[in-house]
Amino acid sequence: MQSLPPFDAGLDRRLKLIVASYHRLTGKQLLAAMPQDIAALRQALWEAPRAIVAHGTEHDPVFFYGNRLALQLFEMDFTSFTVLPSQRSAEPQERGERARLLARVKQHGYVDDYSGVRIASSGKRFMINAATVWNLQDGDGILLGQAATFTDWRPL
Repeated sequence: MQSLPPFDAGLDRRLKLIVASYHRLTGKQLLAAMPQDIAALRQALWEAPRAIVAHGTEHDPVFFYGNRLALQLFEMDFTSFTVLPSQRSAEPQERGERARLLARVKQHGYVDDYSGVRIASSGKRFMINAATVWNLQDGDGILLGQAATFTDWRPL
C-alpha cells in the first residue's frame, strides 16, 4: 500500500481547490465529512473510497494529484503519476472522446455522466463509469485545471 505522498503549500492549495470547486459546481460534498485542517484533508482525500485525479492548465495538462485508489488503478506511484500528461491516461484511439469531454466540462462547469476507457502503466485497460469531471476554479472563476472522481470501474 502506498503511503501518503509528500505535500507542500502549493499542493495543499490545490487540494482545497479540488474540494471547494466540486462543492461550488455540483452542490455536493466530495468527502463524507469535511476535515477542518489541512493534514486531515490530505488524509481524507488520499484514503477516499473513490478515485480522485486532477490536472493543471498546461498546453498538454499534467496530473498534479492522484489519490491512493487512482494510483492503484493506474499502477503508478505518486511521483510518476504527477509527471504524466493526463491525455496519456487514455489510449490514443480514446483521446478524441476525452478531448470532447474536457471541452464539455470547460463549457458547463462539470459533467456527472462520463464513461470511458483508461489504461494503466502496465497496459491493462479499465472502464470507468458515471465519473464526475469538473473545472477547478478559484473564487474569481479563473480556470486552474480540471478534476475527476469515480467509484465505478471494471477491468477490460
